[in-house]
Amino acid sequence: MENLNKKTVAILATNGFEESELREPKKALENAGADVHIVSLESGEIKGWADGNWSNSYKVDKTLNEVNQKDYNALMLPGGQINPDILRKNEDAVNFVKSFFENHKPVAAICHAPWLLAEADVLKDRKITSYDSIKTDLINAGANWVDEEVVVDSGLVTSRSPEDLPAFNAKLVEEVYEGKHEAQVA
Repeated sequence: MENLNKKTVAILATNGFEESELREPKKALENAGADVHIVSLESGEIKGWADGNWSNSYKVDKTLNEVNQKDYNALMLPGGQINPDILRKNEDAVNFVKSFFENHKPVAAICHAPWLLAEADVLKDRKITSYDSIKTDLINAGANWVDEEVVVDSGLVTSRSPEDLPAFNAKLVEEVYEGKHEAQVA
């Protein structure tokens, strides 16, 4: 496994994230040695979503107004329907996402999280996947959408659903280890 010591990864999330899509990538990154921060719109805790109901709460490490992409080597975006829908309406969240692309840093998004990528206008001519119900939104944003377990396009990692987490987590760790990708652009 890649050694991610001295690498710091932001997980941008708010209430309504798919719990496994935050918990499992966070665990994979930490097990590889990364320092992981949950970044959200407000301090305190955010509540997950699992099996159609509200689930566990997770401590917010930093608020969006306290961070900058310069603080991080990579960005991870968990899905769920509620979480990315709230975040894509927040200009600071969208700009934070876009800043990782502008600085050629790895970004990983699973399930409905690519909605944020569409809002940040970073999908033109990029090969990605997502939860199938947002396929049209992503194609309309310029993406080349495919139905695959995990897709990597120049530092951008995407997957469809929690069932894809093992492959998603492996590629996430690999891309963070590799670092900047010059073709990762906004």
